Amino acid sequence: MKMRPLGSTGIEVSELCLGTMTFGNQTPAEEGHAQIEYAFDHGVNFMDTAEMYPVNPVKAETVGNTEAIIGDWFEKTGRRNDWVLATKLTGPSQLVRDGAPMSPDTMRAALEGSLKRLKTDVIDLYQLHWPNRGSYGFRQNWKYDPSKQNREDNLQHMADMLGALQDEIRRGTIRHIGLSNESAWGLTNWIRVAEKMGGPRMETVQNEYSLMYRMADTDLAEALINEGAGLLPYSPLGAGLLSGKYQNGALPEGSRMAINGDLGGRKTDRAFLAVDAYLEVAKKFGIDPVHMAFAWSARRPFVASSIFGATTMDQLKVALASADVELSEELLTALDETHKQHPFPF
Repeated sequence: MKMRPLGSTGIEVSELCLGTMTFGNQTPAEEGHAQIEYAFDHGVNFMDTAEMYPVNPVKAETVGNTEAIIGDWFEKTGRRNDWVLATKLTGPSQLVRDGAPMSPDTMRAALEGSLKRLKTDVIDLYQLHWPNRGSYGFRQNWKYDPSKQNREDNLQHMADMLGALQDEIRRGTIRHIGLSNESAWGLTNWIRVAEKMGGPRMETVQNEYSLMYRMADTDLAEALINEGAGLLPYSPLGAGLLSGKYQNGALPEGSRMAINGDLGGRKTDRAFLAVDAYLEVAKKFGIDPVHMAFAWSARRPFVASSIFGATTMDQLKVALASADVELSEELLTALDETHKQHPFPF
């Protein structure tokens, strides 16, 4: 397992990060605990969760259950220090705090809840799940309109949040901070505000990124590299599409598509055509398409660690095997050409 720097924190993390969003829903607690142990035994030291997990679907009554499952494992094994632990503060959502926006007050209460559920004294990477001002993530890019934003309000919110986060870092409850579903403008301004006020730096951005969704390749990549931050891609398998398991009308029992139907807006006619093309590349180069997708996302120059989720132990084993895969220049060129032919299919 290759190791990569986590932004400028000085922490080294595995190039693959264990995602846990299905723990407590599709993945029972016992299976989740087994995945944590198996992933660690195979070189993974970085685990990501969120206050609002599990998903598929998100329900108000299950918010926090994933963190509690992880906390039970820490308590049972005493192995909290084996892991670099990341979690996320939910942005405005009717399913959490009745839609209240992120603020110093809501952050402090949410952090205490996460610490209690995770049975830990400190979060290594505390991330803001999506900004109050809105995001182009989750298929919102097609109608994203920032024209009504108030710049001064946004900058003041950043200053207020950074002050509260700095207090928690001094208190010892947070080590480092990051963003999620954020833009290049957002990242650079969080960092500029921090520099101006002497606050903590945003070290990472957790955004969707895959062979099928390369939104981060331009402005955000430039910002990440120049600011010394790292991308944490989520959905590097395109919500399972790139495995090929949904091709030709297939609908595996218990799969994400079987549960939520449209894969969060990713199920489109063009998506299946794109997957056909990527599967053809994998066949031509004699590589498992799952390994190809995970290895590609993890080795991009601005990526710190690529987050993979596995509903089952069998899926986990396939995902982890991608750590041993090398991608040739010829294969990388073929993937770029395929992207040109099938850009943004969802």
